[in-house]
Amino acid sequence: MEVERAYREWDVVLEWAPFFLDPSIPPEGRTRTPTTTPDTPPSAMELRGEALGIKFARGRTFQPHTHRALEAGEWVSEHGNPEQVLEYHRRLFRAHFTDHESLMDLDVLVREATATGLDGAALRADLESGALVEAVDEGIAQANAIGVTAIPTFIFDGKYAVVGAQEYPTFVRVLEQLGARRRETPLPQPPEPSRA
Repeated sequence: MEVERAYREWDVVLEWAPFFLDPSIPPEGRTRTPTTTPDTPPSAMELRGEALGIKFARGRTFQPHTHRALEAGEWVSEHGNPEQVLEYHRRLFRAHFTDHESLMDLDVLVREATATGLDGAALRADLESGALVEAVDEGIAQANAIGVTAIPTFIFDGKYAVVGAQEYPTFVRVLEQLGARRRETPLPQPPEPSRA
């Protein structure tokens, strides 16, 4: 992802915040009809994803209620290092968009945390107890209060928003305008996560 490239090449801190894109999805999730077929020409997003090594698999028939996944992301942000947080989000992205797994499935959320080197049992316990519900609800309310209406939305310096899946030069322009510095040595790119 382009934001990860910016993090690796620029001296910035990357923080994740919850946002509930579609609160109309019921707690049990809902079925959906795929909007494409194997014969539908690839969309611009699919082509861009392919160029970045991201596969958007077609045919997904279930839309999960993602509050629990947001809770898991919050837990990983609290307990993991920056590399583990990035890897966890990449893994959930792949589970949802490529493998069509449900982000409501506690086993999926725990499996991917364990695969990043985190304590999956502790994550499971906190998700089952509801320990993160309030923090995620507060984060969602804050995102709504500052006017976030789409994902991804990138907030720079707590004041400037860039909305949408942007190309890397967009991040460079914003970072330069804010006076950010390039890292003398970029952070290494981790290997593609293996399926645990």
